[in-house]
Amino acid sequence: MFDRVDRKLSRLLAENGGASVNDLAARLEVSPPTVRARLKALVGAGLLKIVGVLNVSERPELISAIIGIHANGRGRLDEIARRMSELPFVTSVSIVTGRYDLIAEVLIEGDMADLYRVTSELLPGLAEPGCIQGSETFVVMRSHNRWLSVPKGVWEEDAADPRARGRRAEA
Repeated sequence: MFDRVDRKLSRLLAENGGASVNDLAARLEVSPPTVRARLKALVGAGLLKIVGVLNVSERPELISAIIGIHANGRGRLDEIARRMSELPFVTSVSIVTGRYDLIAEVLIEGDMADLYRVTSELLPGLAEPGCIQGSETFVVMRSHNRWLSVPKGVWEEDAADPRARGRRAEA
């Protein structure tokens, strides 16, 4: 369980992941060694990850989309979600309640043909035929306060070559 200090530390890092240990310690009213120990424990336990995120609304060359997926997972929905999360361009995958079984968020540098390839080739190829029964893609037209990690496949050295992206996705 996160105690009061862990919760406040995670909130401060969400505001500024580059804050110094001394600044964090002062704002938390604890010693710098305490902050270092807390960070080490939280990161080591896989409860906290300090990363750079991108303000997607400020990058017009990127296409952000949310994909609702109908899947007949036959008890393997978690495995399918994990495999989907490893695809290029995928920022997150969630198993959800409601109209869809899975919600995936993707970030693509390129054009609609690249987004189409993700939804028509990469996603259906994750599981045996018939498992991914359909999807609906929502292209984000404008967003506010939308910060995302840059997924693999975006801004990689050979990302300008769609054939290289396809080979990477198949690997």
